[in-house]
Amino acid sequence: MDLSNNFIPDNVKHIHFIAICGTGMGALACMLKDMGFDITGSDHNMYPPMSNFLLQRGIQVFQGFNGDHMTYGPDLVVVGNAVTRDNPEARRMFEMGLCFCSMPQAINRFIAAGKKPILITGTHGKTTVSSILAWIFHKADLDPSFIIGGILKNFNSNYLLGKGTYIVIEGDEYDTAFFDKGPKFLHYDPYLAVLTSVEFDHADIFNDMDHVKHTFDNFISGISSKSTLFAFVGDHNVARLIAHRDFPIFGYGKKKDAPWQLSEIMIRPPWSFFEVLKQGKRFGTFKTKLMGEHNLLNALAAIAIADQIKVPKAVMAQALETFQGIKRRQEVRGQKRDITVMDDFAHHPTAVRETIQAVKPFYPNGRLIAVFEPRTNTSMRTVFQNIYPLSFAQADLVCIRKPPLLHKIPVEERFSSEMLVDDLKNRGQDAHYFPDTDTIIDFLVQEAEPGDLILIMSNGGFDNIHERLLAAL
Repeated sequence: MDLSNNFIPDNVKHIHFIAICGTGMGALACMLKDMGFDITGSDHNMYPPMSNFLLQRGIQVFQGFNGDHMTYGPDLVVVGNAVTRDNPEARRMFEMGLCFCSMPQAINRFIAAGKKPILITGTHGKTTVSSILAWIFHKADLDPSFIIGGILKNFNSNYLLGKGTYIVIEGDEYDTAFFDKGPKFLHYDPYLAVLTSVEFDHADIFNDMDHVKHTFDNFISGISSKSTLFAFVGDHNVARLIAHRDFPIFGYGKKKDAPWQLSEIMIRPPWSFFEVLKQGKRFGTFKTKLMGEHNLLNALAAIAIADQIKVPKAVMAQALETFQGIKRRQEVRGQKRDITVMDDFAHHPTAVRETIQAVKPFYPNGRLIAVFEPRTNTSMRTVFQNIYPLSFAQADLVCIRKPPLLHKIPVEERFSSEMLVDDLKNRGQDAHYFPDTDTIIDFLVQEAEPGDLILIMSNGGFDNIHERLLAAL
């Protein structure tokens, strides 16, 4: 594999994206289109919302991968991290001697150049912290840029190309490209950074927890002495990783000695009120429609960053009060027969547990029915087989689907939904196994009662279960 053309030439005009429909890739393509570049792209599956964004902006997208898509000779090819070296367009790219780069390389060259990157990293909460911060900056008239892994309802977009000094980047620990197996976040030189948590995930690329910690250690070790890191102090892995560093680090969390402390919390649906202490002194009280302590900690991280660049507290408060959330994060998709259907991206055991705990107090008049689809490369493996039962402890009724892509996992490593259901039943919980989505919908139509919340958790589309269930109800 000849990597000599892995660079971005001068005078680029025509850019082709291989796997353009990924959340980050699509956002980058749209930003470059807005900057005046001619953009084409391809993907094996066109799906909303990114497909709609691309079409609305007049970007030509080819269905499927074919080397002929690049016969026009683009000046640069941006290669998505899901693309293998055997992809027909990747092979043609090498045959034609085209210049190519990864998504982070393109972001650095075309989007972040000349700006101060604020990089949000960690196993959990990256999208939420990034989104809150982007909205605070917008309300503060800082005209920020951002590229985030979720659709912000306030903007109906996951990117913005602003003229201001700051760019908010969600820093992904996932690998960069087939020609660069290091994590994406190592490509950025942050002005300010956040580390929310460090847990095992992405079992398809990380061997074990030590591998994960080594990756985050590389990230922290690469932070410039001129940068500042804000780190969650309630995570023992984070605490070990940030010890004895030679650049400024500010902790945030619930611990009384944390420079930024989440103090009193009061829930008055639909609002969460929370008090923030800075260096042990009252900083302010804020209100938000975000649910759950984990989201208030995410808000705390954003507040700490905003204060660092001197955003007024009143602006922060207004931003948090008007923050509409992120699609697929505790998103209410509809209500029928006084039954609420909520969509959430949760898939890691910690995220499942925290999401259930977060939303339950806001729906006190009925049951919380948890519907879970194990779909990620990690959740379809046995890695968390014995941990998931603890995640559903506060659910009143649990529906577990058979993993839809189990054939991709070696037989000896496959997660068992049936075993999870048995474990939940042994813990005294009302749990049910389903082989497909249709049987879940049929069950819920008969089982759900007025006042119930049906919390559907998956990192995928789940066969459009949300709309189909609402229609059936």
